[in-house]
Amino acid sequence: MPVSASYDNVEGVRMKTIRKTDPNLVALISELKRETREGEAAIWRDIAQRLEKPSRNWAEVNLSRLERYAQDGEIVVVPGKVLGAGSINKKVTVAAFRFSASAAKAIDEAGGKRMTIPELVKENPSGNKVRIMG
Repeated sequence: MPVSASYDNVEGVRMKTIRKTDPNLVALISELKRETREGEAAIWRDIAQRLEKPSRNWAEVNLSRLERYAQDGEIVVVPGKVLGAGSINKKVTVAAFRFSASAAKAIDEAGGKRMTIPELVKENPSGNKVRIMG
């Protein structure tokens, strides 16, 4: 029979609270949550919750995945980093927290558009026709 430990039942054990230290990321998360409350667009809450997780658990999406799953002209949000492995030939609008240099260059060369997540929120506050990838 497996043994499981529950830290809630052990006396004297204090769990360390982990907070984000990047002020830009903290501001982005609060902006996404505010936009969810004001505009009732649940997609921004989902992205905020994903960005609140440890960065080692963030999405890392390669260009090959964008090529395979995104449709031409689609708007895609990556709550993490877009990496340059693979190639892309579709004109896709990609919003992400970060882009590698090779990924940014490849998206621009394919005729796509890259932007930050706050830019996408300003451009499309309702979150219509936005797809989360990662």
